[in-house]
Amino acid sequence: MTGHHESTGPDPALSSDSVRRVSQYQTAGVNARLRLFALLEAQSVPASEADDLVAALEAGAVAGAQCEVVELGGMAPRSRGPVFENGWDDGVTAVSEALVRIADREWSRRGGRLAGAAELAVHIADVRQRERADLVRLERFVRENVLPRPHPHTTARRRVLEALGEAGGLCTARTRNADGDVIVCTLDAGHYDPDDKPPFKDGKPGGWHKADASIWNDLGAACIPHAAL
Repeated sequence: MTGHHESTGPDPALSSDSVRRVSQYQTAGVNARLRLFALLEAQSVPASEADDLVAALEAGAVAGAQCEVVELGGMAPRSRGPVFENGWDDGVTAVSEALVRIADREWSRRGGRLAGAAELAVHIADVRQRERADLVRLERFVRENVLPRPHPHTTARRRVLEALGEAGGLCTARTRNADGDVIVCTLDAGHYDPDDKPPFKDGKPGGWHKADASIWNDLGAACIPHAAL
């Protein structure tokens, strides 16, 4: 027996994307609230008035969502039958009532938002300070334990310098090896001299581009010459 089965379960990809977007909006909302309180304080707006303004904005946003949900009532696909229609209407009613309760709650929290925002701002500042300290320790570790290990003019050393933000003085010439992998020159910028050919017997690069065991010039078919700095 064959036939098409229509899945009624949630789309995992859609659910994952919804969670990501909601998280993004929540972060943006927290940042906006902190910024708004800071702007109102800078304009000498009383704390109680600032609280009322933010509470009104947030409760109003929820109320707007509730109105959109109410409009979904009676819009169930009739082809799905009366049981589906009844379930649809019950779902719309439940979501609508939940949004009303959320709007009521947001409005009732007037007077506590400013204090909460101040506590949150202190917490965020503390977290950022710890993150900066962690980055300082990580950079020190990379400089003292990772950077000395790779040999000069190697891809490994270039990657370490890039992680430290100190690869700006390196050549940017690129080519591709036999496997199609992109290779970036590891010598200093401005080093290239087309007339200074490498003595291939001992493997020194001369004025040509070099990365690990690869040596090439700007005439290579797949090479992208570095710009003169």
